[in-house]
Amino acid sequence: MKFFGKLCFGALLAASAMSTPAFAQDESAEIGEASGPLTLSGGISVTSDYRFRGISLSNEKVAVQPTLTLSHDSGFYVGTWGSSLPDSPAYGKFELDLYGGYATEIAPGTSIDVGVTWYTYPGSDDGGAPTDYFEAIGKLSHDIGPLSATGTVAYAWDQDSLGDDSWYLNLGLGYGVPNTPITLSAGVGYADGSLALTAPDGNYIDWSLGASYVLGPATLSVQYVDTDIKKTGVKAFDTLYDPTVVFTLGVSF
Repeated sequence: MKFFGKLCFGALLAASAMSTPAFAQDESAEIGEASGPLTLSGGISVTSDYRFRGISLSNEKVAVQPTLTLSHDSGFYVGTWGSSLPDSPAYGKFELDLYGGYATEIAPGTSIDVGVTWYTYPGSDDGGAPTDYFEAIGKLSHDIGPLSATGTVAYAWDQDSLGDDSWYLNLGLGYGVPNTPITLSAGVGYADGSLALTAPDGNYIDWSLGASYVLGPATLSVQYVDTDIKKTGVKAFDTLYDPTVVFTLGVSF
């Protein structure tokens, strides 16, 4: 039941469920300088609408999203990602994701990434009702020249804040246009379970098309996002998953 509340809190204010996509930190390009076996990378971005898995978690308003990751050359990493939120008693003003995992290349052009993310909301006050939860995420990626494909499986088991378990599957494609700083992207995902209760059937499909332009440490991206969630007739809810175009400007270090 938690996700329905998360997805609708923007309307109740007028969700913050999970970030993202994949791991939340994927939303920011990460460029770091190695110091021995460790690499520290991070960045900050401003997005016109914090959309996660097709749903607006910022009530269609601008969000600021910082990230920081510490990686070891063995493949293990830990980090944090955050996003500003519309103020609400249940979720406060900020989402904070803490994550850790292991990433490595298992064959030429093929990589895996497995980890766990903890989603927490500092400053929330909803009468003691839990909002934090954990999610396990696994990815398999393969590159063929400028084309890359990534399959993602995310699983959130039954927890106090969820009431039931939840699955999310995603297939994403990226194409780096040769001899340009432009990358084209497309993705389709399927959500089912407690984190998809905003959909009448308890499951839904989301998809996106986008492009990004890299100039030094800065990245400008534009993305069309949509879902197949049926309208409820309540405008405050329906606008959270209306088709939209999202603009994001990020700087990495």
